[in-house]
Amino acid sequence: MIPPPDLPDFDRGDDDDPVKRNQRIMKWLGGGAILVVAIGLIVILVSVITNNATTPGGLFNRQAEAPSDTRPELARRCPPPSIPPDNPNPGGEEVPPGPRTTDSESGISYKQYGDPWHSLTSPWRDQGELKITYHIGQDFITEPDYDGSGSDYHATILSGHVPAAVNDGMVLDLHCVGDQIAADVRVSFYPKGNQLEQLEARDLTLGGRPARLLKFRLHFNTPGLRAKSELVSIALVDLGKPEAAILYVSIPDTHKQFDIVADEAPESIRPV
Repeated sequence: MIPPPDLPDFDRGDDDDPVKRNQRIMKWLGGGAILVVAIGLIVILVSVITNNATTPGGLFNRQAEAPSDTRPELARRCPPPSIPPDNPNPGGEEVPPGPRTTDSESGISYKQYGDPWHSLTSPWRDQGELKITYHIGQDFITEPDYDGSGSDYHATILSGHVPAAVNDGMVLDLHCVGDQIAADVRVSFYPKGNQLEQLEARDLTLGGRPARLLKFRLHFNTPGLRAKSELVSIALVDLGKPEAAILYVSIPDTHKQFDIVADEAPESIRPV
């Protein structure tokens, strides 16, 4: 058997002096309490050191938190292509004759149309996630106060631009950017539950710059609205900047005589 631990002999010496006997007892008790506290602290310290030696980001191995992603929305969704496309030299295509709309901020110009088209009197702002504002272009009302609340329906030719790369990034993934903008347009300007009929999606050059053209028809049914579908074309131009230039054309099916604008206006784009 294991012998019991040695205990203080309270029965030897000074047994007849209660004061000294009590002092000895208090010293032993105080020393024992200090020992218990010391052992507890050592156990805690060893545990902390062990955990932080094996756990990334612990007290003694804390790593700096990664900065929040401040890239533009399109730059996050559409990183630059791994193989940059051929970059044709700017120029090389003559500016088509006739009146033109110039959007200096976006960096493009395009064909301008006469009556019933007229210049924008206020910007168009999309309500999607990209928050694109179209400041320049033409439109006309196709159905005034169609829902009895003062809302008008329009045919439009709108130009704008959107950040699509980071800092000095000069290569854009026009396929991805085009798909994102088309999705944003559907959410922003058309009735919920609209159906997409894809008509065309192709790469081209406009004024010697890489471009992407999307053409589709959106079908919908809204009470009070005579139009049941709309022809849409979206042209994106890579101008060698972090921002993509956009031309967005929409023609309701109540005015199909202007469908040609969905082809003419994008193909007339030239850098300025």
